[in-house]
Amino acid sequence: MPHYIHGYLSEEQERLLNQAGTLASLIYPWIDFTPAKKLLEIGSGVGAQSKILLELYPQIELTCVELEASQIQKAQANLAGFSNRKIDFVLQDGQQLKLDKSFDSIFICWVLEHVSKPLEVLNRAFAHLDPGGIIYLTEVFNSSFHFLPRLQGLADYYEAYNDYQTKNGGNPDVGLQLGNLLQQSGFKEITLHHGGFHLDQSQPESLANLCDYWKSLMKSAAEGMIKSGLISESGITQMEKDLDQLKTEKNAVFFYQFVQAKAIR
Repeated sequence: MPHYIHGYLSEEQERLLNQAGTLASLIYPWIDFTPAKKLLEIGSGVGAQSKILLELYPQIELTCVELEASQIQKAQANLAGFSNRKIDFVLQDGQQLKLDKSFDSIFICWVLEHVSKPLEVLNRAFAHLDPGGIIYLTEVFNSSFHFLPRLQGLADYYEAYNDYQTKNGGNPDVGLQLGNLLQQSGFKEITLHHGGFHLDQSQPESLANLCDYWKSLMKSAAEGMIKSGLISESGITQMEKDLDQLKTEKNAVFFYQFVQAKAIR
């Protein structure tokens, strides 16, 4: 699996929890695991999305698959409050997933953008899903990001950020491919859905909060980007200044779309 561009430091683990809370109201209204009993989450990380799933669906047994051992350790701590629920943690690469059981539902969120072979992940998901079972995906479409006014520091940083993910074997626009990937893996009844942000000064508080969130997202990859020679310390500073400017700019606009998909085995 490619290098995870955000790293595994404690600050990043905390950012993932904050991100899940920030975006939950956009992600989960379209998702429905009400009929589910045995749910598989591929790429569960620190359990940020797992926590939401357990809260929303008290009937599910959850299996969390994650590649990095330190993320599983953090997830076990984060989900300690669900000691009365059946939660299994599995240390495996989703591209080579091999479990001794199947599931009636699968959840994958912000994962395929980081893997070099997303089709392999979905092939393994298909193999572990019961006939008639459902899968939900949520993935990035980073080329959709537009902002006004044009701020060169933010534009340059964002270009470098996406270049860094691509160089590390990921795909910052994998959301566009979800339908084709699901179809090629054998899934049927595929439905695509777009979510995201379109904020301006008509919603100043939401705009400011999103700029702060975006700043933390961009900075999460900064260390690796510096080591790769893609940015400098001054580039980080200018990116932060530009996002702060967007908070108060009279004609500020922040637009971003992600892609969701659901399908049946």
